[in-house]
Amino acid sequence: MKFEGIYTPVITPFRDDSSIDFDAYQTHVKHLVNEGVHGLMIGGTTGEYYVESHEERVELLTKAKEVVGDQAQIIFGTGSLDPKASLKLAEAGAKSGADVLLVATPPYSLPTQRELSLHALAIDRAADMPIMLYNYPDRMGVNMEEEFLDRVGQSKNFCGIKESSGDINRLHMMMRDYPHIQTACGMDDQALEFFAWGARSWVCAGSNFLAKEHIALYQACVLENDFVKGRRIMSAMMPLMRVLEQGGKFIQSVKYGVTMDGRFAGTVRSPLRDLNKDDKRQMEQVVRTLKTAIASILEEAPAQGQTTKANKKAGA
Repeated sequence: MKFEGIYTPVITPFRDDSSIDFDAYQTHVKHLVNEGVHGLMIGGTTGEYYVESHEERVELLTKAKEVVGDQAQIIFGTGSLDPKASLKLAEAGAKSGADVLLVATPPYSLPTQRELSLHALAIDRAADMPIMLYNYPDRMGVNMEEEFLDRVGQSKNFCGIKESSGDINRLHMMMRDYPHIQTACGMDDQALEFFAWGARSWVCAGSNFLAKEHIALYQACVLENDFVKGRRIMSAMMPLMRVLEQGGKFIQSVKYGVTMDGRFAGTVRSPLRDLNKDDKRQMEQVVRTLKTAIASILEEAPAQGQTTKANKKAGA
């Protein structure tokens, strides 16, 4: 299993009564595939999995699979406070068309590295399919350390990790010492650094509403190896990163971004609350400026490429 490109952790559109609008969800999934994202993450934090039932999470997977088919990879989240619930989700994911499972640390329990590895290996045995690990200690309370990585290395199914610690030394460690585990950027404001160190995938919530702009950074850095262009695109994205990462408004901001882009994103489930008017105005300004800036950068690229070709043809 190869992880390559932009992976969108898909939002869940809730109506005002907190029910899921599955029609709007499938419309959004279809839009993402048409925009060219390379994979979808169903049942991640951005999808508000922690306030959804087992049945809802599995139905979101099956509805996405109906739309996607084989056009993009589908990663299915198994995160839960209860390890037994994670095992059931893994089994359901294997039966319902997921290509990859996402395995995180059970939050709040603070397992040791041995206990965490036993949990991950139990999920592996339950499903026997490719697994992307999810290292997010700020939410889960525990880092996936070398002891854990060595233990889960017993199985070839552990083939990727979404690294969201924010610790750049973790990136160095993964790329140097665990090259067999493909490292995906899970910390948006470090995407350029991840690509510079050889990562080839980025799990980014902002691609829910700015897919083309996120793909542009991947293309510049990974496909074109043009880090001058990549730095310019990343610089244009940084104000959005700051808005998204301000405390407690990440999912709400992503959903409002989808609304701004013309699709129904709905509300958030309790305990979260929607953005206020000032937050919405800030998002509108940041997104508008970002789109203009990146469009300008991308418009320059063909002209530069044509000039280079012309110079070569003329023997310059």
